[in-house]
Amino acid sequence: MKRFLAFAGLLLAAGVSLGLFFTRAVPVPEERFAALTGDAEAGEAVFHAAGCASCHAAPGASGEARLVLAGGQRFASPFGTFVAPNISPHPEAGIGDWSQADFASAVLAGVAPDGSHYYPAFPYTAYALMEDQDVADLWAYMQGLPETDTPNAPHELGFPFNIRRSVGAWKLLSPMPDWVGPEVPGDGRYLVEALAHCAECHTPRDGLGRLDRARWMAGAPNPSGKGRIPGITPAQLDWSAGDIAYYLETGFTPDFDSAGGHMASVITNMAQLTAADREAIAAYVKALQPAE
Repeated sequence: MKRFLAFAGLLLAAGVSLGLFFTRAVPVPEERFAALTGDAEAGEAVFHAAGCASCHAAPGASGEARLVLAGGQRFASPFGTFVAPNISPHPEAGIGDWSQADFASAVLAGVAPDGSHYYPAFPYTAYALMEDQDVADLWAYMQGLPETDTPNAPHELGFPFNIRRSVGAWKLLSPMPDWVGPEVPGDGRYLVEALAHCAECHTPRDGLGRLDRARWMAGAPNPSGKGRIPGITPAQLDWSAGDIAYYLETGFTPDFDSAGGHMASVITNMAQLTAADREAIAAYVKALQPAE
């Protein structure tokens, strides 16, 4: 019996060790960004396209206040409520003491400087497709934004979702991101799938919270439990490319309605892009495969 218990203990220890190894957080290699210098002016466009202020500005912020990335917005989900953190350049409350490599690991791999996993409510599964220079440019721009010492609020998650190590298992079960939609002129696919991460809201998810890529952009239940986020494939959206581009600039639909909810904040970002960028996004949407 003692031998059996000892053997069982060894097996358990080996299993735990393997589990910890395979679910560990793996940062981006520092040397990958060592030779890159960011351009803050170019990073401003990336900032707007990536929608950073839509999640990390304080609740209700508008105008220049959207550049104060104090966090605090709450995002309900079937797994609990996530609270956006302070990502201003404040050295203690924000991310001011991070390196460019730390930032790249967070954005591209969902790995914190302390070696823990970020929850995929932070859309790093889309940002993983970002070009390295865009990450460096975004970092350069964000370092020049206003500081705030607003403290971070904890996420409100029940067991087992409050165990961050479980995100490592989620990552193991989730495929590496790859392009889904069609490639169109003007980098429309890159803008939609990587930077603007539109699929995070407009694509349904499976029981593990992974995007159902077979129903890409077909619409999804609102994570808050109220209503539904509309599909934007040609099966649900019959707007012209011009209608879509105009909506992204102004928030007005062809039938004279206007964007509401979180989409209003997205429009604020899209309006900062060039007309060519909005036209490229519209071309991508029109080229999607119809999906119900």
